[in-house]
Amino acid sequence: MSFLSPSAPAPSSVMSMLGTKCIDKNYKNTQWYWSRGKQPCKSIGDFDSPIVEEQMISANHIIFSFQIPIPKDGYPLDYSRWQQNLIAMLHLDILYDDEDEVAPDAVMTLDARLGYSNRGDPEGQWTEYASSVEQRHLDCCIEQKKPGYMYNCSHVPLFELGSLHHDFYLLNVRLPVDMLDTSEKTGMNTKLGHINDMWVAFIHQNGGFTKVWVSLKTIFFPIIVAIMVWFWRRISQLSRPPALLEYMLMVLGAALTLLNCPLEYLTLAFDCPWMTVVSDIRQGLFYASLLSFWLIFAGEHLMDDIERNRIRVYWRHLSAVLGGCLCLFIFDMCERGVQLRNPFYSIWATEIGTNLALAFIILAGVCAGLYFCFLSYMIWKVFMNISSKRQSLPAMSSARRLHYEGIIYRFKVLMLATLLCAAMTVIGFILGQVSEGQWTWDENIKLEYTSGFFTGVYGMWNIYTFALICLYAPSHKRWPKDQNWPISDSCGLASIHGALLARDTQSSTGEEIEFSRLATEPSEMSSLTAFTKKSATD
Repeated sequence: MSFLSPSAPAPSSVMSMLGTKCIDKNYKNTQWYWSRGKQPCKSIGDFDSPIVEEQMISANHIIFSFQIPIPKDGYPLDYSRWQQNLIAMLHLDILYDDEDEVAPDAVMTLDARLGYSNRGDPEGQWTEYASSVEQRHLDCCIEQKKPGYMYNCSHVPLFELGSLHHDFYLLNVRLPVDMLDTSEKTGMNTKLGHINDMWVAFIHQNGGFTKVWVSLKTIFFPIIVAIMVWFWRRISQLSRPPALLEYMLMVLGAALTLLNCPLEYLTLAFDCPWMTVVSDIRQGLFYASLLSFWLIFAGEHLMDDIERNRIRVYWRHLSAVLGGCLCLFIFDMCERGVQLRNPFYSIWATEIGTNLALAFIILAGVCAGLYFCFLSYMIWKVFMNISSKRQSLPAMSSARRLHYEGIIYRFKVLMLATLLCAAMTVIGFILGQVSEGQWTWDENIKLEYTSGFFTGVYGMWNIYTFALICLYAPSHKRWPKDQNWPISDSCGLASIHGALLARDTQSSTGEEIEFSRLATEPSEMSSLTAFTKKSATD
C-alpha cells in the first residue's frame, strides 16, 4: 500500500452550487421550492430585476433553492449510499455599497429546510428531513471600498449528515428580515450588506474510497480475530498468569477488531445517521489503546530498578492519555451528538464555540507532538540501556549469548517499527483534524493528500498489531530444563521477556521463547548441545 498513491480515489469531493433565487409573496414554511423538474419555482436572475420593484419583493419573499446532486451533461445524477456523509458550507457574495455596509459583528439568521426524495417517488414530492432557524457569525473584509467590489467572506457551516441514505436532496434557505408571526422589527439580517448571491459547497465522501476502505476492513477483521484467538489459546496453556504486556496486546487487538468491524455495510440497507458518531468512538478507543500500549511497551523494556509488570506503575502516563481522549470525545459529542437531532447545529456558530473548538484542535495537535517526543525519549532510553548491557555478552556462554543477542536484535527492530508507526499515526491524526476543520476555520488552507496515506496508515496499524501478537506469543518449542542456569541473571537484558522466560523455565512446562539467530552465531543444535553441558557455575 503506497502512502502517496496518485491513482487512488480522493477521500472526498466538493461540489459548489449557486442558489436559485425563488420568489413567493405568499411564502409558507410547508411548501418546497425547487429549480428542476416539473413546476419549478418562479425565480429571478438577480436582485436588480424589474420584477423586484414591480411586485415589491422583499427579503422575506426570496428563497434560495439548492437541488442536489447537479446533473452531468444533462443526465440526472443521484447520491450513492457508498458516499456515506454530506457536509454543507455556505458562502455569500456581497457587493460593497456605501449606504449598506457589512457590520463588523454581523450575525446572519438562517431559516433552513432540508428535504429528500428517492427514485420512484412522484416528481415534486419532497419529504422534510430537518428544519431549523440558526444564527451564524459573518466574517467579511474588503481591500478597496468601491461600489461594485465584492467582499471576501468566510464560509460558514450549514449542516452535516452522517448518512446519505436518499437519492436526492433539496435545500431551501431564507434570510428573513423579520419573523412571519410577528410585526415587530427585530433588526434581523439588516447588517449583512447588499447580498448578490448565495453559494453552498457540498462535501461528500467518495464512493470509490469507501469501497476500498470497507474492503480493507472486511479483509483485516477476520485475520485479527483469528490471530487473537490463537494468541489467547497460547497464553491460556501456560502455568503462569498472563503478563501485563500480554494483557495490553489483547486490549489493543480488541480495539483494532472493533475498528475493523465493517459496520458501513449497514448504511447500504438502513439510514444510519449515527454512523459518524460510532466511527469517531471506535477511532478514539483505538487511539487510546494504541497510545497506552506504546507507553507500556517502551516502559517494560527500560530495564531499570522499578518493579514493573503492573498497571499501576503507569498510572500517570495512562491518565494523561485517557484524559486527552476523553476531552476529544466530549468535544466530538458536543457537536456531532447534537447533530443527530438537528443537522443544522454547529459548535462553530458562536464565538465561544469557535474559540473552544479551535483550542481543542490546537491542543490536540500539540499533545500529539509532545506524546511522540516523550515516546521517542523512552525508546532512546531503551536503546541506551541495551547498548550498555550488551558489553556483558562476550563473557557469556554461546547459548546464553545467542539468546540475548536474539532478544537485542528483535528489540531494536520492534522499537524502530514502533517509532515509525507512532510517527505516521501522529501525522495522520493531525492531518485528519486539520482536514476536517479547514473549511470551518480557515478555507484558505490548501491541504492536499491522497487516500493512499490514510489506507496506508490503517493497513500499517493492522500489520503492526499482527506482527506484535505473533512475535510475543509463547512458543510451542521447549528447551531442556536446567535448574542450575539462572536465566534472569544480573545482566538484566531480558526485561519482560526475561521475566517470562525465567518463570516458564522454573515451571514444570519448561516453555521457552524462540528468537532469531544472528548470522555470526553457531547453529541451533550446537547451541542447545552446549547449553545442556554447561555447569551450574557458568
